[in-house]
Amino acid sequence: MIDLHTHTLFSDGVLLPAELIRRCEAKDFRGLAITDHVDYSNIDMVIPNVLKACKEISAVAKIKILGGAELTHIRPEHIKSMVKRARALGACIVLVHGETITEPVLPGTNRAAIEAGADILVHPGLITEDDARLAKINGVRLEISGRKGHAYANGYVVKMAKKVGAKLIFGSDSHTPDDLLDRNRAECIARGAGLEEKDIKEIFKDAESLIGL
Repeated sequence: MIDLHTHTLFSDGVLLPAELIRRCEAKDFRGLAITDHVDYSNIDMVIPNVLKACKEISAVAKIKILGGAELTHIRPEHIKSMVKRARALGACIVLVHGETITEPVLPGTNRAAIEAGADILVHPGLITEDDARLAKINGVRLEISGRKGHAYANGYVVKMAKKVGAKLIFGSDSHTPDDLLDRNRAECIARGAGLEEKDIKEIFKDAESLIGL
């Protein structure tokens, strides 16, 4: 399993990075990205500390670990500069919290994230065909979410992505130990969203490439 969307107690998760990594090792994960929620107030603190933990543990861990961030409820006008800021702070992977149907995310967030060249637009909700097409052009992955609520729009996201040829990625959006999903469960969610076996294999192959395996 490779999971590119997880959270620790540096944002709204319940685990320290060390315990999250260890639990993923115990579940035979091959790769993991720690992508805590950040905004204007905490980005300068969270990213360096997550990266510090990843660096220390990577030297002895059995899995590939990346430190990143999820830009969350950032005003669309600021997303481009905040993506640049996250990368300047050393984030290896940058996610943007998309227009999920379960939260009052500002309209225009999806488009701004895609234009900014984020690595992944997570739970993009009822993404428009034009935005999905731009995601393909800019190489931005659209997430199939394993998290309750955000996952309600998975089928629609898959439909739009397949229509225009945009890349998809799977993320558990884990906040607790019980949220961590093994490969079998992730594949079941992907099938439920309407993906075929060849599509699912491609998603995880792309995840390997993104994380550097």
